[in-house]
Amino acid sequence: MRVLGIETSCDETAAAVVERDEEGRGHILSNVVYSQISEHAEFGGVVPEIAARAHLSILDKLIAAALAEARMSLGDVDAIAVTAGPGLIGGLITGMMTAKALAAASGKPYFAINHLEGHALTPRLTAGIAFPYLLLLVSGGHTQFVEVAGLADYTRLATTIDDALGEAFDKTAKLLALGYPGGPQVEAQAKKGNPARFDFPRPLTSKGETNFSFSGLKTAVRQAAKKLEPLTDQDVADICASFQAAIVDVLCDRTRKMIALFEDRNPGAAGHLVLAGGVAANQEIRSSLEAIVAEAGWTLDAPPLALCTDNAAMIAWAGLERMDKFPPSPFELAPRSRWPLDEVSDAVVGSGRRGPKA
Repeated sequence: MRVLGIETSCDETAAAVVERDEEGRGHILSNVVYSQISEHAEFGGVVPEIAARAHLSILDKLIAAALAEARMSLGDVDAIAVTAGPGLIGGLITGMMTAKALAAASGKPYFAINHLEGHALTPRLTAGIAFPYLLLLVSGGHTQFVEVAGLADYTRLATTIDDALGEAFDKTAKLLALGYPGGPQVEAQAKKGNPARFDFPRPLTSKGETNFSFSGLKTAVRQAAKKLEPLTDQDVADICASFQAAIVDVLCDRTRKMIALFEDRNPGAAGHLVLAGGVAANQEIRSSLEAIVAEAGWTLDAPPLALCTDNAAMIAWAGLERMDKFPPSPFELAPRSRWPLDEVSDAVVGSGRRGPKA
């Protein structure tokens, strides 16, 4: 079975073809991504209108390139999968209308995919991991621990009560005039800095809390930078290193707690922590979490870097998984700017769902 995947939720336009063989293993036949960094760099962040126009101008060419790289035509795929949310509504509309048009013209089944489910299922594509497992999703819009018990069976165990981790990285980079995208810039500076120079807070850690909070940490970074103005290159590097060290400590603290909780909820299950989302590309975070899970006898499963950031291969794979258990999506299904994996848990800020603060 082969599925064409389309991803247009934010500032990457992507198309891919993924195959599942008779033994259930996934194979990426093509994975083409166009990054819009140059279009948004001068604004220091993603501009929704520009993103939507960029998707519209390039998507058809990327789909043709993905099919050509996979050495097939649209008639050779078995279904079309597309990101339907969460994300920027203009980009989602572009991708969904394109996918619907292709499905209608070719008579292929059409699957509307939750972008977060694409991240959640990626380790099943790359490593064939069995359910259940623990997911740590860290991106520009989400910071969550999710119990992945099965396809469409997700329970949020912890989340951020204010800002997402990727947003904290981006705003720190913007404060320090490091450019866009912020995460890689902060990581690069941190390698040259002293992580012990600034004693930044580790929010909620001392309270035995399982949720995250990053707004206080961002405030501490801003205050430290203001006291030192004008900043030297070493000041910037030390702030980044100290900021990243605080982030790593918080993630390690919550991971220990989540491992214990997951083991209580799933006695006898194999211990797998899946690290997904754009922030999962940070090497210091990866190596630190790898040490934490090893202490517990677990395994850290982090996708290749190209599959951490937004891509269409994960969307195509989610479509392949859904083909076995669910009917195709109706064409009238609307895009969703907010779409949590776990739609049952009470909403809190950062959970990807509108609602009152918890």
